[in-house]
Amino acid sequence: MTVPAAQLDYLRQVAESGDVSAFLREAAKLKAPDLSDLLAELDPKFRLRIVQALPPELVSEALAEMEHDEHPEAVLAALNPEQAADILEELEPDDAADLIGELPPATASRILSYVADRADLERLLAYKEDTAGGLMTPEVVRVPVSATAAEAIDEIRRQADEMENFYQVYCVDDGGRLVGVLPLQRLVAAPPDRKVEELMEAPEAVAHPDLDQEEVARLMARYNVAALPVVDRDGKLLGRVTFDDVIDVVEAESTEDLLRFGGVPEEEEMGASWKEAVRSRLPWLFVNTLTAFAAAAVVYWFQDAINAAVVLAVFMPIVAGQGGNAGTQALAVTVRRLALGLIPRGQALEVVRKEVLVGMANGLAVGAAVGLVAAVAGGNAMLGVVVLLAMWGNLMVAGLIGSVVPLVMQRLGADPAVSSSMFVTPVTDACGFLLLLGLASWLLL
Repeated sequence: MTVPAAQLDYLRQVAESGDVSAFLREAAKLKAPDLSDLLAELDPKFRLRIVQALPPELVSEALAEMEHDEHPEAVLAALNPEQAADILEELEPDDAADLIGELPPATASRILSYVADRADLERLLAYKEDTAGGLMTPEVVRVPVSATAAEAIDEIRRQADEMENFYQVYCVDDGGRLVGVLPLQRLVAAPPDRKVEELMEAPEAVAHPDLDQEEVARLMARYNVAALPVVDRDGKLLGRVTFDDVIDVVEAESTEDLLRFGGVPEEEEMGASWKEAVRSRLPWLFVNTLTAFAAAAVVYWFQDAINAAVVLAVFMPIVAGQGGNAGTQALAVTVRRLALGLIPRGQALEVVRKEVLVGMANGLAVGAAVGLVAAVAGGNAMLGVVVLLAMWGNLMVAGLIGSVVPLVMQRLGADPAVSSSMFVTPVTDACGFLLLLGLASWLLL
């Protein structure tokens, strides 16, 4: 929360008192991100009164800064259609499309009917939200490739007044197809009669409107560009995706992957109540409970061995736990490499081979240390050998499972991050128990 707690409390009191003029005086001092935090904190009824009194441009900036799980579209839906349309018209087209796209179709249609220039919004709404088309803004600065430097500068001045900011100038032919990018520094330094086609550069990268947002973020990071042009199949320039939108994408995707990695459904919002959290997490816990029975079955099968050598029970959680840790490490590395596109086609076996070798090396080192403790504490050298071999084998299996499972799940079209709690830990637990108790039955008993 960027607003100091004392100031937030004061502003809340002012809002709840109904003193709109006092609140407006304070709100004028806030930056858009701070105002968005405040609006998210207010009771919906009080928030509606404040939003109705604030200037549309101020409300639009605050709504654009609100997080998805704070439901800025609810603020829009609570207003009458004309007020909501005024706010939408103050937003960048891509931000406006994101907001209106979260509303029920009937509500969205009513609001759009009051938007003066809704053609851009309707075009953006035709694209899926998590694609380049859903992220892009149609507002771009474009100049004809046949123009001179002087004509291009005049055209840039004319178009720049109609948009908030721009990072690149795009060169298009008579059919509106993207043919190059014009660096501003080169344009300003060029003689007035120099042709744009002599100054422009080839685009570093382009995106089609149906490209997934993760791929868009990856392209922009790879080529280090502040904006990425979006073109259709014929090469016609449709718009651009800017870095601020990509930052939001990276944050959202990272949050989603982290939640899934922990077995928490992505539908659970950060501000969810404890009851909503229980409803979303409980099914996953039941699934994990079922898979955990595999490890329990191994223990049940070898209960005679445990009764004969109770000391084995001391090392069972150590062997299983270290296997789970190693499997999670391999899983995290593999999932991250998949997310970043760092596993070229045909290199999957090399990734698995590396993780298995890492597991073998780590298993030997950790197993030797724990085996030494077992031999000394148990007064039996063979017990140390059993623990060493079990640890070595389990960490090798952990490397195998932690790398193979996400690769297989991706090949099947499933989310690799989901495999963490569902497969890796139960498998390494069961394998650890099986190796330790099986070797003990063979070598000790």
